[in-house]
Amino acid sequence: MYLYEGEYAYLHAYRGGLKLYNEGGNRFNIFLAHRFEGFPYDKTPSSLAGMAERGPGADFGMSYQRNSPWGAVYGEYFHDVSGASFGNELRLGYSYEWRSGRLMLRPHLMFAARDTKLNDYYYGVRPGEATALRPAYRTGGGVNGQVGLYGAYGLTERWRLLGGVTATRWANGVRNSPIVDDRVQISRVLGLMYDFSPEHSAWPEHKPLIVKVMYGKSTDCNLLPIMTFRCASTKTADQTGISAIEVGRPFIERLNGWPLDFVGYLGLLHHNERGLQQDFWQIDAHMKAFYYGFPWDDHVRTRLGLGVGLSYAQKIPFVEQRDQLARGRNASKLLNYLDPSIDVSVGDLLGVRALHETYFGFGASHRSGIFGTSQLFGNANGGSNYLYSYLEWAM
Repeated sequence: MYLYEGEYAYLHAYRGGLKLYNEGGNRFNIFLAHRFEGFPYDKTPSSLAGMAERGPGADFGMSYQRNSPWGAVYGEYFHDVSGASFGNELRLGYSYEWRSGRLMLRPHLMFAARDTKLNDYYYGVRPGEATALRPAYRTGGGVNGQVGLYGAYGLTERWRLLGGVTATRWANGVRNSPIVDDRVQISRVLGLMYDFSPEHSAWPEHKPLIVKVMYGKSTDCNLLPIMTFRCASTKTADQTGISAIEVGRPFIERLNGWPLDFVGYLGLLHHNERGLQQDFWQIDAHMKAFYYGFPWDDHVRTRLGLGVGLSYAQKIPFVEQRDQLARGRNASKLLNYLDPSIDVSVGDLLGVRALHETYFGFGASHRSGIFGTSQLFGNANGGSNYLYSYLEWAM
């Protein structure tokens, strides 16, 4: 799970957005969010046998929240932009945050009005899917109700224990569907969080924009052998490639006084599928840590980097289709993204002071579904690796 709260932007696991207004206890956002609803990817139950797939969606939304001493009221609007349901949802809610020492508790109450398109897509039965035990059914629109409790406990200055539970009562039209159990839906979450928040201001204004261009080819090497320099072959049967440009800004410099910097990147990547399928684009967003505390750093700045974030591709890359099909596994356009790299300062190598912040290096572009454990990534188990070379400089 990735949590980032900035002055103008935020990323809350499955939702990322921009803060258009955030003053005087009033906050207005626009965002993109992943919708987790849909049929199971594996082990389809008999009640859904023979039905067309209902996949998760992506929503564009707007939200308004009013904070006050007596709690927070909020409204959120969602519209499916992925082409799954084309449905709409309006949520109205209230929450109150209570703190005592290291403990924080936040109960909430929320109502969600959903239209016919949204409910029918996920919980309706089309005429062509009807059977003797599963008649055709239209859910219609309706209102869900939800109550929940979220909590956090500070174990140390940086580590926090997180937990939460929600109970959702679905609208009558959904509960009466032949493919839905008529019961209250209980959801639980438990986790551990490390807080990387800097003690100084992030995104320092005096720092320039970072630009990175790269070119690479697909590899059959797994990520761990790549990172330990035990495999670097790009001789594959498909010979597909990538080229990309990324822009970034320094986020944290010398975390806790260590030789460790964090940089945020947003990249546009082009897949060259060499006629195996149509070429396409991919968007990557990640936070990258750079370590540079080597004994020779005063002579030649050398950085080891590791980026973690999200990757969304217009199409499933050919190498992922091939490997997942052979294993009988799912594939997903949205996957976890890892970006390990090593580079050196071009200016230090050439003795040109003006190029000190220009780096040449090698890296791996890695997409994966976290071993099939994440519904956000389509329960995909596996992904793809591309080895690339790059040049990065500060504008």
